[in-house]
Amino acid sequence: MKAAKPRGTAIRLLVVDDSALMRKLMLNIFSAEEGFDVKTARNGDEALAALPEFAPDVISLDINMPGTNGLLCLERIMVERPTPVVMFSSMTAEGAAETLEALSLGAVDYMPKPSGVTSLNFGTIADDLIAKIRIAAKAKVRRSRGLARRLRERSVQPTARKRSLDAAFSSQQLDGDGVVLIGVSTGGPKTLEEILPQLPASFPWPIVIAQHMPANFTHALAKRMDKLCALQVLEISRPLKLETGNIYIGRGDADIVLRKNGQDIMVTSIPMLPEYVWHPSVDALVESAQTILQPQHIIGVLLTGMGNDGATSMAKLRQEGGHTIAESEQSAIVNGMPRELIELNGAEVVLPAGEIASQLTAWLMRPAGE
Repeated sequence: MKAAKPRGTAIRLLVVDDSALMRKLMLNIFSAEEGFDVKTARNGDEALAALPEFAPDVISLDINMPGTNGLLCLERIMVERPTPVVMFSSMTAEGAAETLEALSLGAVDYMPKPSGVTSLNFGTIADDLIAKIRIAAKAKVRRSRGLARRLRERSVQPTARKRSLDAAFSSQQLDGDGVVLIGVSTGGPKTLEEILPQLPASFPWPIVIAQHMPANFTHALAKRMDKLCALQVLEISRPLKLETGNIYIGRGDADIVLRKNGQDIMVTSIPMLPEYVWHPSVDALVESAQTILQPQHIIGVLLTGMGNDGATSMAKLRQEGGHTIAESEQSAIVNGMPRELIELNGAEVVLPAGEIASQLTAWLMRPAGE
């Protein structure tokens, strides 16, 4: 076997797709783009064989392929040579569910595949695709919990990791009713799976999530998370009363806001607001909460994602007496959004994803017997 090629400045992209047209279109787009070295594979088996020699920085991987399909290939990649992967999937409900499974297995991001692919309609997604591949090439790869369990017997430290209560952890007890607002983008589904299932059914504040995603993907995400969590998980497609025991996920291709209706606080989906770049907008959600709740009754959590959505509004929330958590670089798949909050001095606490649920329960839930 040949040794891996010396790494240069070009991003090594491995394109895996059983469609000759898709491989040609991808090759044409990235060969013409400065800074890419591209190789193609027709199926999962060819992709796995190319890993040692080509040593890709990032892989684009079709979900639906004969033989070793995208999900099986992804699982092998994450075991044999963990690499940032962008999945190609259909925009159907089945495609959304498969994509979320891929993200849980360790894929960094996904790209909806146009139906009836032609050189014309594929060109309409070229800029977005190039941007996603560039971001993914810099992303931190994290194995899924399922893979971690399967690999545990190989670990040199088999004992469970004990939580460290260091200076970043705050044990202050918060009183009264309030809401937890979570903002997240690239890498979000996997990170949410690490946090939300840790929260008990008795968690005292409702949680509202702005996850940058298309509409049919947020519906699939809510269904998946509802099966994993003790709390009920709902996608917001109509106004609902904000209630304890629920996690609300904003519908994609829209924005999610809190509004007052008499004595009730409602969470509702509204058309995308043009003044915001990303949707559902984290800034729009946090700003809406600040108009109807005192800052001390709001906790803002900013997780993995590119850009700065949520950083300004959560920094303002912190300055006014609210509480904020930024995911640490240690665990963030893409460290853009939480880093922006930290740089604005808006993060009260900085923690890896696996410790965020513990911080929320420490703030809001008194130990038994108190």
